[in-house]
Amino acid sequence: MKRILTAMLTLAMLLAMISVPAMAEGQTNYTIIGGQSALSPGYNDNVVLNQLQEETGISIEWNTMSDSLSEQVNIHIAGGDLPDAFLGVGFSNYDLATYGEDGTFIDLTEYINADVMPNLTAILEQYPEFRAAITQADGCIYGLPSGDQMSTAGIGKEKDYNIGAIPQFSMINKVWLDDLGLEVPTTLDELHDVLVAFKENDMAAKIYGAAPGSTLPMCTGFDQWCWGQNIFYAGFGFTNWSDVTPDLVLLDDGTANFVCDDDNYRAALTYFHDWYAEGLMDIEMFSQDTTQLMAKCQQGWVGVSTWWYIEELMGDYAKDYVFLPVLDGPDGTHNVNIKPNGAVTSGQLTVTEACKDPTNLLKFFDKWYDGQTVMQLQYGPYGVYFIDTDENGAWIALSEEQGREMFGKSPGELKGVNEVWGPKLILAEYYRDVAKMEPRAVERLEDLYNYWIPFVTSDASYPTDCTFTMDELEVIDRYKADFESAVSEQEGLWIKNGGPTDAEWDAYKNMLVKNCGMDKLLEVYQAAYDRYTAAE
Repeated sequence: MKRILTAMLTLAMLLAMISVPAMAEGQTNYTIIGGQSALSPGYNDNVVLNQLQEETGISIEWNTMSDSLSEQVNIHIAGGDLPDAFLGVGFSNYDLATYGEDGTFIDLTEYINADVMPNLTAILEQYPEFRAAITQADGCIYGLPSGDQMSTAGIGKEKDYNIGAIPQFSMINKVWLDDLGLEVPTTLDELHDVLVAFKENDMAAKIYGAAPGSTLPMCTGFDQWCWGQNIFYAGFGFTNWSDVTPDLVLLDDGTANFVCDDDNYRAALTYFHDWYAEGLMDIEMFSQDTTQLMAKCQQGWVGVSTWWYIEELMGDYAKDYVFLPVLDGPDGTHNVNIKPNGAVTSGQLTVTEACKDPTNLLKFFDKWYDGQTVMQLQYGPYGVYFIDTDENGAWIALSEEQGREMFGKSPGELKGVNEVWGPKLILAEYYRDVAKMEPRAVERLEDLYNYWIPFVTSDASYPTDCTFTMDELEVIDRYKADFESAVSEQEGLWIKNGGPTDAEWDAYKNMLVKNCGMDKLLEVYQAAYDRYTAAE
């Protein structure tokens, strides 16, 4: 009861601090179509949003939904029945360029100034790369920036790496190693010998009493985000997990490159085929989903796997596992291609041609770029999701027990109820100075920074927020899907069946260029990157 009263008093004090200015001049009533969490009751009674409307002297008619959002948006655009703005839709750069070119979305550049949007203007001055990320190739800005810099800077580290910089944390059963008198491997060849020992000694049966033959020396997915095999390719000089398109990497000299036609890529597939042929890699790796992977791991069958957290993947057996380091390959080296810091996109808030006067609406959304405000839009108001502060005044999320006691919900459920979709730009310093991130995120960032980043030899990474011209987007639309499919299919076949021979390799590279437009795609990605760096 005491905590409930404290939360209520905190909320009351925050509301009392609101200063309502005189009614704004110009348009003050707006309609917005957008998305919401499946747990959200809608935005009409959202405390934070209503506070911001009072502060700016406007009124918003919300039409938000969790289902059929894309369908409804398309119907409204096609029929010309436009709201003043779209919120939380997640328009792609292709959408923004298309609807900007035909006038459906207006250019917001002139409104991003110290008078209308002082918070956003200050951020873009501090981070010019954000402006580069939201400026389309025609020089216009059709949507406000969104992004989440949940990164090592948010927990006070000197160098800044996004929480997904290395998506796959590999792990190995240390109890099995100890039983066999083996050390944690540091090279791929050493891991090969360990996996052979796991299989020959049927360690799942020996240590955990599983059915004979249950042991899976290595079990992962195939080219999956946090649970794929790609971290092991580091021993051949790359990890093919780009968010832009698989196999795209950035070299230290700023050159974009597809690794899928490099000789070391060929060598990697040839090498791991031997593992697959020896029964060291799960034969279901190409078809299983996360539920199947977790079931195998949590029955004690698996010696080596990949995931974000050992505890989540291995369940009751988690205490028996340790991180497996990034392994050197046959030439004694390794290279991890890290993912860049959180992408900044502009598809979460667009103003349409139906809006007679965007000024007051954009003043309202400028308040979203205040650190105190955006953390409440992301997680929930102070006094609900955040109820305590640390010694420096930064808010701390309530615990699972507190959530159940005070609100009858977990912190995750509370976030789903209170979260507002839209142009939220959460800077790393907000996690440090405004509101602390959840403990599991802190744990992962600590592991990333202290254990995994020391294995990284280069910070070069292709930005996920480059923008493209309409001609470039047409090239991507024409070739990208077929290119990705062809590369992934052939990668899987060579791991399973062996190869490639010299003739197969030459035919494959020729096919990527002639049939899949690899050279054209590479030209597009290079041009976009060059513009991105020039605009910073």
